[in-house]
Amino acid sequence: MKAIITILLSFVSISPIQAENGYELWLRYHRLADPRPLAQFLTAPAVCGNSPVIAAAREELTKALSGLTGHSYTILSTPNPRTSFIAGTPASSRVIPTLVSSHDLAAIGEEGFIITNTISNGRTAIAANTDIGVLYGIFHFIRLLQTQQPLQRLHIVSTPKIKLRLLDHWDNLDRTVERGYAGASIWNWHHLPDVLDQRYTDYARANASIGINGAVLTNVNADAQVLTRPYLEKVKALAGVFRPYGIKVYLTARFSAPVEIGGLRTADPLNDTVQLWWKEKAREIYSLVPDFGGFLVKANSEGQPGPQDYSRTHADGANMLAAALAPFRGIVMWRAFVYSQQSSDRFKQAYEEFTPLDGRFSPHVLVQVKNGPIDFQPREPFSPLFGAMPHTPLMMEFQLTQEYTGQGTHLLFEAPMFREVLDADTYSKGSGSTIARTIDGSLDQFPLSGMAGVSNIGSDINWCGHPFAQANWYALGRLSWDHSLSSAQIADEWLRQTFTNDPAFVVPVKKIMLRSHDLLVNYMTPLGLAHIMYNGHHYGPMPWGNSLGRPDWNPVYYHRADSTGIGFNRTETGSNALSQYAPELQAQFGNLDRCPEEYLFWFHHVPWQHRMRSGRTCWEELCYRYYAATDSMKAVVQAWGELGKYIDTERYHLVQQLLNVQLKEAIWWRNACLLYFQTFSRKPIPGVYEQPDHPLEYYRQLRFVFVPGQSK
Repeated sequence: MKAIITILLSFVSISPIQAENGYELWLRYHRLADPRPLAQFLTAPAVCGNSPVIAAAREELTKALSGLTGHSYTILSTPNPRTSFIAGTPASSRVIPTLVSSHDLAAIGEEGFIITNTISNGRTAIAANTDIGVLYGIFHFIRLLQTQQPLQRLHIVSTPKIKLRLLDHWDNLDRTVERGYAGASIWNWHHLPDVLDQRYTDYARANASIGINGAVLTNVNADAQVLTRPYLEKVKALAGVFRPYGIKVYLTARFSAPVEIGGLRTADPLNDTVQLWWKEKAREIYSLVPDFGGFLVKANSEGQPGPQDYSRTHADGANMLAAALAPFRGIVMWRAFVYSQQSSDRFKQAYEEFTPLDGRFSPHVLVQVKNGPIDFQPREPFSPLFGAMPHTPLMMEFQLTQEYTGQGTHLLFEAPMFREVLDADTYSKGSGSTIARTIDGSLDQFPLSGMAGVSNIGSDINWCGHPFAQANWYALGRLSWDHSLSSAQIADEWLRQTFTNDPAFVVPVKKIMLRSHDLLVNYMTPLGLAHIMYNGHHYGPMPWGNSLGRPDWNPVYYHRADSTGIGFNRTETGSNALSQYAPELQAQFGNLDRCPEEYLFWFHHVPWQHRMRSGRTCWEELCYRYYAATDSMKAVVQAWGELGKYIDTERYHLVQQLLNVQLKEAIWWRNACLLYFQTFSRKPIPGVYEQPDHPLEYYRQLRFVFVPGQSK
C-alpha cells in the first residue's frame, strides 16, 4: 500500500492537473503551441532595479516566460553581454539611455513606457521613467507574447490617457456585495489585517496588467465604521499588498461620520468642529496609509446623508473634504447621481443640481458622473452633464456589474456600450467635443482626470461569476488607459489570453461578443425603453410596475405607454430635458424623424402607427426587435455548441449552460413585454411570429425574493 501511495504522489508531482476554472483570468500563462520563435528575444532577460515594484515585475515576467515557453527562466537584475531583453529606467540601468532617447522618455510621463528593438543592437528594451512604468511595460510585453504578436521592429510608446483608473467596489463590511453576482466580497474584513489571502495579490496583478491604478474598497452606500481605527488597520494591510502593483486604496466617506463615530452633534460642512474632525481623520488615515488615494462620496441621494441636510451645497461638502485631504495630495470623487421628488423629470436632476456649481469645486475634487442620465440602463443617451461643466473636471462612472443587463447569467461584452458613450459628441466646443476628450481633461485642460467602473468581482473561483464577465473588467482597464482602442481589439486580446489563439475559436466568439450589446438591448429595452425591470432587485421584466410610493421608482414612469403611443416626451412640449443638450443635439433628438431609433422612446411619445425607417409601424417594429433578438440568441447558442473542441471542458460547459439560461430569459422578456404593451396598442402580435406560450397574467404573478446583490 505504501508503495502504491508513493507512486501516486510521484505521478501527481510530475503531472500536475491544472483546472480551467477561470481563476487565472487573462494572466493564463499556458504553454504556446510553438514558443521557439521567442527564444532570440529572451536570452538572459534582465529587469533592472531593486524596489518592490521591480520585484513584482521580475516575478511576473518569470511566471509568464516559464509558463508560455515551458522552460525555466531566471530574470537578472543587471544585464550581461548575452542579454537580449532588458527593462528598466535611466536611474536603474546605464544601458537604457543608450537604447531610448531622452526626448522619447520625457514624452511618456510617470506611468508610460516604451518597448523598442532594432536589428543593429539586437536587444529588446522596455524603458520608463519610473518603476511602475516598467511594470506596465512588462505586462504589455507579456500581452504581446500571449497573443502571439510579431516581436520584430517594435516601437511602442504608451502612456495613459486618464490619470485615475479605478474599480469601485460596492462591497459592504459584512461581505455582501450590493449589485454583486459573483459571490461574497473578496475582502475578508474579519480575517484582516492578519490574514492576507493570495487572492489579494492576484487581484492586484490583474489590475496592474490592464493599467488600473486604484480601488475604492467600500460601497457608496457607506458605513462610517470603515473609518474607525480597527478597520483602517485592515485597509493598511490591503494597501501594503497593492502598493507594489501601483494601486492606491480609496474609501467611501459617509458624510454623517462625525456624528456616527465622532460623537459630534452635527456634520455641517461649514462647522469649524466638523472641519477639524475630518482633518484629524485624514491625518490618521495617512499615518497608516501614506499613499491613500482619497474619498468617494455619495451624498443626498437615495437616503444617504449629505450637505443639503444642512442647507449647504454639494460644493460645500466636497470642498470641506478636499481641504482635509489636500495636505496629503488626496482627492475627492463626488458622485453626481442625485434625484429628488421635486424635479419634473428624473432625467434632468443631476444637471439641475450640479451645473449651477460649475467652477465652485476645489481643484482636488472630481465630479463623478454616470454614463447616462438615469441609472446604468442597457442603453442610455449620454448624461447632459458631460459638456455642461467646463470649469469642473468630470469623471466617468461605468457599471461593470450587470445590475440592469442580465445580472450573472447573460453574456454581455460592455466595451461597445462604453465606446458608444466615449465617442459621443457633446458639441460643447463645436464638433469633436467628445466625452472621451471631456473626461481625459484635454477638452478643458484639466490635469486631473478619471474613469471608474463599478466592480463585478466577487469570491466565485472565476472572480466574476460568468466567464465572459471578466472581459468587462478587462475592457474597463484597457479603455481607461487608452480610450482610442476599438472594441474588436479589446475582445481579440481578451479571448486570446483567456482561452486560445486558435482563430477557429477567436473569430466566431469575437463576433458574438461584439454583437452582444445590441442583442441584449433588443430583447430587453429596444428603441429607447428603459428601467422596466422588476422593482428593487431589477431581475427580469416588469413593465407594469406601479406600486412604489415615488413615481420615478416605477417602470410605468419611464415608458408612459397608453392608447396613443409609447415613450417619454422630453422635447419642449414635454419635460424639455432636451434643452440640457447642445443645440445640435436638440435639433437631432428633438425631431421624431431624425432622432436615432435607439433613443426614440427616451425623447418622444411615439404613436403606435408611426412609420419607422424600416417601413414598419412603431408597434410592428417593437415586435420585430424583440423577436429578431430572441432568434439571434438562438443562433448564439447554436454557434457556441460547435466550439467545445477548442477550449477546456469546464468553462465550455459553464458558458453553454449560461447561454441556455440567457435564451430562456430573453424569451421571457419578449413575451412579458409584448403582451403588456399589447394592452395599450390593441394590435396583434403578427402571425409570422411564434406566439407567447403564457398569458400576461402568468408573467405578472412571477415573484423573486432571494435575488443576489439586492440593495439593502
